[in-house]
Amino acid sequence: MEPRAMEMQDPKMNRALPAGALGYRQEREGFLPSHGPASGRKPAQFLDFEGKTSFGMSVFNLSNAIMGSGILGLAYAMAHTGIIFFLVLLLCIAFLSSYSIHLLLTCASVVGEIGWGDVGFQGLGWGRWGRRMRITFHLYFTPPAPAMSSYLFIIKSELPLVIRTFLNEDLYGSWFLDGNLLIIIVSVLIILPLALMKHLGKNYLGYTSGLSLTCMLIFLISVIYEKFQIDCPISHNETAIENKDPPGLPAQGFNSSCEAQMFTVDSQMSYTVPIMAFAFVCHPEVLPIYTELSRPSQHRMQAVANVSIGAMFCMYSLTATFGYLTFYSSVKAEMLHIYNQKDQLILCVRLAVLLAVTLTVPVVLFPIRRALQQLLFPSKAFSWPRHVAIALILLVLVNVLVICVFTIRDIFGVIGSTSAPSLIFILPSIFYLRIVPSEVEPLFSWRKIQALCFGILGVLFMFLSLGFMFANWATGQSHVSRH
Repeated sequence: MEPRAMEMQDPKMNRALPAGALGYRQEREGFLPSHGPASGRKPAQFLDFEGKTSFGMSVFNLSNAIMGSGILGLAYAMAHTGIIFFLVLLLCIAFLSSYSIHLLLTCASVVGEIGWGDVGFQGLGWGRWGRRMRITFHLYFTPPAPAMSSYLFIIKSELPLVIRTFLNEDLYGSWFLDGNLLIIIVSVLIILPLALMKHLGKNYLGYTSGLSLTCMLIFLISVIYEKFQIDCPISHNETAIENKDPPGLPAQGFNSSCEAQMFTVDSQMSYTVPIMAFAFVCHPEVLPIYTELSRPSQHRMQAVANVSIGAMFCMYSLTATFGYLTFYSSVKAEMLHIYNQKDQLILCVRLAVLLAVTLTVPVVLFPIRRALQQLLFPSKAFSWPRHVAIALILLVLVNVLVICVFTIRDIFGVIGSTSAPSLIFILPSIFYLRIVPSEVEPLFSWRKIQALCFGILGVLFMFLSLGFMFANWATGQSHVSRH
């Protein structure tokens, strides 16, 4: 959709305002015109058409966009913050994420744009290079590449355990239990053929979305169930049921007290808050879902966002709490990895998660390839060699990254310290400050001051998290919790 060209007169300021900005002012002041202009035309609106997706299905779609691999690291985050401190931090991030969506929806209503890259183009004010910079913005500030790396790391981590369970033998050192080799095989045999398709149909997207959310619900139910099946203590080096010590007797090197911490701070805090922030990233998907919402309005879409974030907060809280209360300080950054590999329920969960992430990788690869093609070959027709080459290069780069990274915690930490604050804090505040006209919202109004403080908070969050993370790497403290 192109930006609105029509302008309307502001009777208070005697200046021309964009139609979207005037609509924003009317919504703020509670002024809803009961009839159209004198010409008989309908008033300008954000959308030229009304979507067909119900409120409930929109909540489902946005919840699925929020839900991701970050849920696997939340119990680890709770282990290094304490139950109460974790829940307070998680609630704060949920509120801040909701507020950032409010800023984004306001900017979209003002400029009349429905795409994340389009709003970024308007908000950052690129001039004659606008088209290419808009595509570059879409490429660098959306989360598909980080998601691909986290998904492939889950394959690297969990697939060897599944194979070992099915073979039911002690085969340590075998080539087919090498996670690095397995992600290459999966990438070549499964992901690449799917990624080479010219289009992914809506049915494929719908099935993978439903499968992903279903798998995470099964994961939550399994975590709660296993809490009452696994006795403490848990070894740092063995999984729950493989522990050879007599039941109920604390062993050396264990968290022998098995007491839950309510509040704690340690060197791993540089990872825990970014993990929580990464778990709420969904902003590039908000506007596309807005366009499909039936009876769309900013208030209605904000309600969709609030319900989705609230539901995910509850799901995250339950997963983290029961996961932490199962393993206490022994919990790993990728929680599934610490469960007993012979547990049939956990085996089913592992298989479901592996299937979901494997089928989702092509979905997140497609927008990256499309953005690269538009950036590097804007006037070229579709070409199969180029289509295949870009997919191969992307998969090779992500595979190399995953092979070189030793723990998914580092992936969660770096993404949560860079991409998450940019998407949640910094960019929505910049958009709001630049897009909402000063005639509608003066520069020193309370709302713009709020947005400015919000952006500054994001910058501080980014630099503090990265600073502490690099300090941990430099001092070797990042190895403290690698089991």
